[in-house]
Amino acid sequence: MADIETIRRYDDALFSARDVETGYGDLQVLYGVDVDVQADEVVLLFGPNGAGKSTLMRALFKQLPLWDGTIEMDGQDFSALASNEMVPNGVAYVPQTENVFPNLTVGENLDIGSIHAADPEKRRETMYDLFPRLEERHGQDAETLSGGERQMLAMARALMPDPDLLLVDEPSAGLAPQLIERAFEHVDRVREAGTAVLMVEQNVKAALEVTDRAYALDVGENKFEADADTIRDSERVRDLYLGE
Repeated sequence: MADIETIRRYDDALFSARDVETGYGDLQVLYGVDVDVQADEVVLLFGPNGAGKSTLMRALFKQLPLWDGTIEMDGQDFSALASNEMVPNGVAYVPQTENVFPNLTVGENLDIGSIHAADPEKRRETMYDLFPRLEERHGQDAETLSGGERQMLAMARALMPDPDLLLVDEPSAGLAPQLIERAFEHVDRVREAGTAVLMVEQNVKAALEVTDRAYALDVGENKFEADADTIRDSERVRDLYLGE
């Protein structure tokens, strides 16, 4: 079996985080975390509650300061960028909560997402092709959408500028069981449309169906990294993280 405990570094990655350390106030949460995402790849971050997964996503989108480490995109150092500079530089983020404007319509949410889009109308058409349900709900307030529709809208709004990388935190959170598979189908379609995806997800079994590679985080550190099949077949991962 492949060595899942050696955290490989990919020199040709689209996006790379190296030795990331951060936290909240005086509380350190991450201790030297590495993550790579290659072009057109879906990469999964998983681990127990409190492992630092969402903290890492916030740090990668520069919503938290880097205490140490570096972030690079396409060979360019993003470590000093502010959060509001990430989208114009090709990185979009869908947080787990408060990821749409509930009092605005579907179309208005997409308008806000189009601020950095080169061709807003073309991107809107692309989003409606990717998520046909949103076109049906175009004039409807986001607060009236179902959980699955809100998740589609959150992803579509983030994708409006045509980013190279989409960060998604818990895409299946709060969804009915019958909608979880569909949520990951949407993630796969985003990748097929040319945007790489890094996602945090607790439903590891379902997420691995559309994942190329995965990282396990635990107590703020990298524990395992491998392709999806190796992670799925690892007895150690199943025992520690999948409840099997």
